Amino acid sequence: MKKVALVSLGCAKNLVDSEVMLGCLKKAGYSFVSRPREADIVIVNTCGFIQPARDEAERAIRTALRLKQRDPRKKIVAAGCYVERDEAALKERFPGVDAWTGVRSFDRIAGILAGRPAPRADRAFLYSDASPRLISTSGTWAYIKVSEGCSHRCGFCSIPLIKGPYVSRSAASIIREARVLAGLGIKEVNLISHDTTFYGRDRGVRNGLVKLIERLARLRGIEWLRFLYGYPEEITDPLLEIMTGDKVCRYLDIPFQHADAGLVKAMKRSMDGARALDLLAKIRDRVPGVAVRTSLIVGFPGEGRKEFESLKRFVEKARFDHLGVFTYSPEKGTDSFARAETVGPEEKEKRRAEIMTIQSGLSLARNKNYVGEVMDVLIERRPVQGTRTLTGRTRFQAPEVDGRVLLRLPGGASPSLPPIVKAEITSAGPYDLRGRLKP
Repeated sequence: MKKVALVSLGCAKNLVDSEVMLGCLKKAGYSFVSRPREADIVIVNTCGFIQPARDEAERAIRTALRLKQRDPRKKIVAAGCYVERDEAALKERFPGVDAWTGVRSFDRIAGILAGRPAPRADRAFLYSDASPRLISTSGTWAYIKVSEGCSHRCGFCSIPLIKGPYVSRSAASIIREARVLAGLGIKEVNLISHDTTFYGRDRGVRNGLVKLIERLARLRGIEWLRFLYGYPEEITDPLLEIMTGDKVCRYLDIPFQHADAGLVKAMKRSMDGARALDLLAKIRDRVPGVAVRTSLIVGFPGEGRKEFESLKRFVEKARFDHLGVFTYSPEKGTDSFARAETVGPEEKEKRRAEIMTIQSGLSLARNKNYVGEVMDVLIERRPVQGTRTLTGRTRFQAPEVDGRVLLRLPGGASPSLPPIVKAEITSAGPYDLRGRLKP
């Protein structure tokens, strides 16, 4: 039985594709190992979104090829977004890779390993509830990808060039998948896509995400529902209303990208800082206790000191619960690629650090407010041998991108704990919280 190690890079959407590949390979009789050096076949599922992601992908491919140099019997496969974006150049750079596949044939991975090249599909692969899938996340939570591609044309973003236009899964397929996950003991479902708030519009369905959440909330077993990545303009009144339901996490991931009106226009986005602050006020009024995450870009062409200072003031006023910052990466084929860069690499990193320093202080102040509160915590990781610490998350912390809750178990025998526990928060840092279990 051939042993496979799969290295999944990039976003949660990539991870779901990796899980589908694992499911297909399991069905075909392959076994799995976590360490590539122990594998007969190493698959690298690459990200090609921005230059740092491509650099990481190339490092992973080089590492795999070094293993092949030590053991020429190993087979190396490169897959995913970077391959879809620039396969010819990668083949020239890494001739030792045995097989290549982009984003259209994840379900054909077993045939590709057997030497049968997959016919080129019309669009990026979008799995369904009928697709084999091997869940790799904690046994308490999982992702469900509700769509593929994106029909927006933001000036800096290569996703539509890699994945094509937006295509929604059917609601029936998503419900069936969620029902299966509930049967496996999954308590938290995270709905993901490149634009989750657009869900259903390509099918002519109005308020598609709201209707989907209403159906998911009726499923037995699922306790927390979260949707990730929504465009600011698509945060509607019905969506805010559904977020006040018992099972829906009061959490929004809304990438604003920048605050300066001129740069926002150049990015082909439509919501500048002033409008964003109005939207945030509305969200916090309609959904009390909501946590908001955003993503920002620094170093976009034309971002001078004035524009950057505007962004800093926006972050201070917005008081986001969670925030991530990207440095601008020029992507060929996008509208902004032709714009001359005006901020050097070192200055980009400096600006990124400035924003994150501001956010660190804001996050710490927010987290300190939770000290003394008792809240539900979803357990993600139970103690490893010799330790007494549980790792979990609250409803206002999304998986993999936000902070965690660290819970110290009392001495003596480890108690048998349910997937969601009550915990009192005892201390707070800028990102992580610490607490103790409540009886």
